[in-house]
Amino acid sequence: MNFIGHPNPIYSAPFGLRNGLAMTLYAAKTASRNWEATTTAPEPPYQEKIFSGAGEVPIFGIVAIPENPRGTIVGTYGITGNLDNQWFLRLLGRKAFAQNYAVVLFDWRAHGKTAELSATLTSDGLYEGEDFVRIAAGAKMLGCQAPFWFTGFSLGGQLALWALKAAQTISIWGQNLGLQESEIAGGAVICPSLDSKRSLSYLVKNPWGRQLEAAISQQLKKLAWGIYQAHPEAIDPAAIERANSIWNFDRELVIGRLGFSSVEEYYEASNALYLLPQLKKPTLILYAADDPMFDPTIVPDLQDICADNRAIDLVLTAQGGHVGYISSKNCQSQAQDTDQWWAWNRVLEWFNVLH
Repeated sequence: MNFIGHPNPIYSAPFGLRNGLAMTLYAAKTASRNWEATTTAPEPPYQEKIFSGAGEVPIFGIVAIPENPRGTIVGTYGITGNLDNQWFLRLLGRKAFAQNYAVVLFDWRAHGKTAELSATLTSDGLYEGEDFVRIAAGAKMLGCQAPFWFTGFSLGGQLALWALKAAQTISIWGQNLGLQESEIAGGAVICPSLDSKRSLSYLVKNPWGRQLEAAISQQLKKLAWGIYQAHPEAIDPAAIERANSIWNFDRELVIGRLGFSSVEEYYEASNALYLLPQLKKPTLILYAADDPMFDPTIVPDLQDICADNRAIDLVLTAQGGHVGYISSKNCQSQAQDTDQWWAWNRVLEWFNVLH
């Protein structure tokens, strides 16, 4: 499939942000503080809703429905955070609602208010994929309309890819959902995690990578302590103390509950790169070659896989960093964008053209 949202979706970063690490740090430290000033779209009139995910796990979400919606976007965020502080996802909500989409955003397993509702830990897509579909079904009951689109970024992008896989088999496992497979149109992901084992090994080999990994690990430990406070009977505090890295978090707290004997086995099972050849629904992947979070050897593998699957539109850019994609003025002019948020603009453009 060729990218049909824009005839030439070329991206360029502002001067000074043309290095992937610089872009990533700028997005995390600076853009996260001033993003509201970059958009004229107001916050949608969200209503809180508790959905039922796979295995009847309660999932906290927020829903906003415009008059006569053109469709519904269901999305979540990356490895850490919650709906209150994940500004990049809230930015999507504003932009999508302004374009007359219903918006459903949710705290995925072990995050935010979902963690207060359940001690269920993460599974990196193995169950979150079905969560997406069940959330869409619940949103439909609230008045959200098809077509439904799934989206996410970073690890949330991996979850959304698993959701597209789950959507393809609703007729087998979800016959009572009141949602047809055809009502889920496809999905778009930004800088998705695709091969956790390879990228974590790459990340800890460099001083800056170790700092990024340590910062994420600290947030994961904070997440685990939050679950312990809400559900002290469900999690071992000694295991939380030992979870001093992303790898150890999964080893100490996750893999046993999921039935895996090792972290390697878990990452192999949840690897989204292996999932891509199986996708049949239209899928947009925006991926930056200079993303400092991921092993660059993934790029040629990603290109080869996407070239063999006509359902996937891969937009591989030289710049962009990890979930940054802040565009230069010249780039904004070429794309006819009204703001600097190149990635979300391409995602919404792609949705608009397909339906």
